[in-house]
This record gives sequence, C-alpha cells and structure tokens, in this order.
Amino acid sequence: MTVLFSAPRWDQDVWMGRIRERAPGRALQSAGADGVVADPDAVRYALLWQAPHGVVSDLPNLEVIFWLGAGVDHLMADPNVPDVPIVRVVDPSLTRRMTEWVVLQVLTHHRETLRYLEQQRRREWRPHRCPMAKDVRVGVMGLGELGRDAAEMLKNLGYDVAGWSRSEKQIEGITCFAGDAGFDPFLARTDILVCLLPMTPATEGILNADLFSKLARDGRIEGPVVINAGRGKSQVEADIARALDDGTLSGVSLDVFETEPLTEASPLWGHPRAILTPHVAAESDPDHIIDYVFDQMETFEAGGELVNVVDRTRGY
Repeated sequence: MTVLFSAPRWDQDVWMGRIRERAPGRALQSAGADGVVADPDAVRYALLWQAPHGVVSDLPNLEVIFWLGAGVDHLMADPNVPDVPIVRVVDPSLTRRMTEWVVLQVLTHHRETLRYLEQQRRREWRPHRCPMAKDVRVGVMGLGELGRDAAEMLKNLGYDVAGWSRSEKQIEGITCFAGDAGFDPFLARTDILVCLLPMTPATEGILNADLFSKLARDGRIEGPVVINAGRGKSQVEADIARALDDGTLSGVSLDVFETEPLTEASPLWGHPRAILTPHVAAESDPDHIIDYVFDQMETFEAGGELVNVVDRTRGY
C-alpha cells in the first residue's frame, strides 16, 4: 500500500528517510510544491503538511489522510479534499513543545524581560517590583490537548489560571468558562491571554480591538498581554499594532501571522513590546510523528479504529 508524502516546506530528506526507516516495506511517493503525484492509483495513505491544494483530489484509492500537525485549516480550505477520514496529530512531543513556548512567553512578560533587555542596552541599573505568579491571572483560550497541557503547566507554576472553550470543559484546579455567556467574564479576569484556538469561521479575527478592550485593567502587571500560537487568521494584526501603540496592550508574543512569512512592511517587526517567532512554537518532530502515523495506520489495517479524526462540521 503506497504512502504519499507532501510537505514542501519541510526537509524532504529527513522526513522521507524517517518514513523509510519506520516502514521499509511500503512503497513511498512524494509530491512537492507542484503537487504532481507520479502514480495516483497506487496511493492508499497521504501524509500531508501545508501541501498544495489539489494534491489529493485525484487519488481514487485513497483511504486516509494524515495531517502532520495540529491545525487542519489549510487542508479544510481545499474544496477538493476527498471524503475520507482525516487524522490530525495529537502527539506528546508536539504538545509539550507548545507548552514550553507558552510558558516562556508568559514568564517573559510577567517578569518584564523586555524592559530589562532595553535597560541593559542602555547600561541602566534599575530594578522594578514584580508580582508573584499567584497574583497574575492567565487565561487560556482553547482547551484541547494543547491548551489543557499549557493551562495545567502554568497552574503548576503558581499562576491563577482560567480557560475558555466553545463547549464546557472541566480541569482540576482551573476555572473553566464556556460559550458566548462565559466569554466576557473570562476576558474581564485575564491579565495575560493565551490563544490556542483552532481556525474556524467562529475564531477568524477573534483577537481584535473589541476583545483587547475587554481584558482586565486592574491587574498587578503593567497592562494586558496577548500571546497567540494558535492560528494566524485568528488575529487582526492592525488592531494589535494600534493596541500596543495606545497602551491597550502592554505586550504581545506571536508565533503565527495572517500572512506567513510576515511581510517586511509589518509594524510589528520593530515594535519594542512585541516578541515574534516564525511559527516554531510546536515544530513537528519526525521521529515522534512518523511513529504516531504508522502506529495508527497499522491499527487501521488490522481492523481497529482511527483516533483524533477531524470532525469536518467543526473544522477540527
């Protein structure tokens, strides 16, 4: 059963080599940026990440698509995706990498690292009072695998953590808000907002001026902070830039952007209160992810059920 691999932005030698190592008996094809598949009739499984639209549209014997990352919005935007199961990656290594990045950003803003770096450049010795973690209210938007792990880790560090999701969730030690009714109360108690939402029509542009105005203004830190490592289309970057300039936000950390790479003209590049990383918060690790994919594939071939199958009506 032939496996198709298409992830043009990744190191092809590394990923193809890992697939051959994990499944030496399987036939393997690759499709690059042009999306051309040499033998479409042979393909039974497609392993994709940011693949060109249409790459799986003409594979008559395709059985499963494995999307090699957490967010499937790129794939869902392809109108020609066949009606086969789409399995997204839920992998401990990816989850923990995301949590590491989120915790780093929360600590960076809480402990005023940007201010001290600026003082260092000026050779200025000037301490500032800093609240303890228990006095800083962190709100996590999106309580799936990624959001839950980040929220629990932040709670373990002593932060006052709450979470918000579309549907009701329960996490021990964390106040959980849900739905439209819980949204504004969640924002009103949040000093540092962490967004790990999937991309859906309901979340597009959700990080905007109206939301920023509803964040807590009575906190122990300088002002509200927004951290986004979910999806770039969830944020309105023009609103973020204005909010930083007028003091509505005291800082941001962004790993995702409306357009990637971020355009050179973006005012966020040079803003002293912005931390930007190039979509690396939770990089996919080929060792862990290829094992995850082929374990599922083998279970499926033995008559077992696939897990973490995308609900197309919800988009994740």
